[in-house]
Amino acid sequence: MSIETVLRFAQLGLSAPVLQAVDEIGYETPSAIQARGIPPMLEGRDLLGQAQTGTGKTAAFALPLLCRIDPMQRVPQALVLTPTRELAIQVAEAVHSYARHLGGVQVLPVYGGQHISAQLRPLKRGVQVVVGTPGRIIDHLDRGTLRLDALRTVVLDEADEMLRMGFIEDVDRILGETPRGRQVALFSATMPAEVRRIADRHLKDPVTVTIESATATVDSVRQRFLVVPWRQKLDVLTRILESIEYEAMLVFVRTKVATLEVSEKLEARGHASAPLNGDMTQVLRERTVQRLKDGSLDIVVATDVAARGIDIDDIGAVIHYEPAKDVKDYLHRSGRTARAGRDGWAVTLVEYNQHTQMRILQRGMRLPTEKPIEVFSNDQRLLHLAEFEAD
Repeated sequence: MSIETVLRFAQLGLSAPVLQAVDEIGYETPSAIQARGIPPMLEGRDLLGQAQTGTGKTAAFALPLLCRIDPMQRVPQALVLTPTRELAIQVAEAVHSYARHLGGVQVLPVYGGQHISAQLRPLKRGVQVVVGTPGRIIDHLDRGTLRLDALRTVVLDEADEMLRMGFIEDVDRILGETPRGRQVALFSATMPAEVRRIADRHLKDPVTVTIESATATVDSVRQRFLVVPWRQKLDVLTRILESIEYEAMLVFVRTKVATLEVSEKLEARGHASAPLNGDMTQVLRERTVQRLKDGSLDIVVATDVAARGIDIDDIGAVIHYEPAKDVKDYLHRSGRTARAGRDGWAVTLVEYNQHTQMRILQRGMRLPTEKPIEVFSNDQRLLHLAEFEAD
């Protein structure tokens, strides 16, 4: 199946429960790595994927991985190795959300820095998916608290980072203790010799998928990442609206419900706002976009899919009220501003537990991995956002 023919996740061959979760999360169009990686993984093929972070790799391996899980067997059937604690947690959360309709599939993140007893209890009860860092996985193997003999799928995520951090020998050992007939998927942004050696040794006749890295947004888009607690996001958004000059603004959220909630709250604060989501009729969506064009609306709160038809030169700012799930969506969102020679803002509101996602976006776009701006003081007072005031 060529990537050009794939329009929906439903065309990739995923199981009905996994597709239901994908639909509820709001995904509609697979990214390149997903469109090209999911079908061979569903067939049981090994996969060698070269793709930058932020291209949708997690769903590319997690969705087919879950389709191969037997919920009735409470033993580890899938193992995902990640270089860092933060990535292990993020991947485990994603897999858990995709497994919501699989009837009892348990996902366990395993990493150093957490008391091992917190991991021993769920392992004893039985889990089907383990996501962990190499060092802690080795620890459990040495203790005999993690068995790999029933594994069906092993995923190496960000293999080049594991090499850089000195984990590649641990990865080699872990793979050596997995069953001979298991499926292996290796993902890496680059392919240094040591990573290639691991692939050659442990992958059998793999399907190779190479995804070109995304290009960064234009220089005229000023990009900022702000650390904002969830409860204060509306206050920060309101302050930004008060501080910058704009003729039209797009606020991006991930769900249809959020478009309604955020838009209603903005209207209650005196802003001309309207939602835009896939539940609206085409006529109503077109009418909303036209109102933004002619100035009878200042702000549209939209989901990614619903906003794809918007083509307006006067959008002065894009607010990522909820961060984009990958680089492709970030670029699509942010590319709505700074058109026709104008300047524009792309501001992402990052919660405290989303720093890893922010770094993935920055690395995927080759932006400096600077710390996000803290916009609250220690006593939780909103600091002055002078940077956003018009010149």
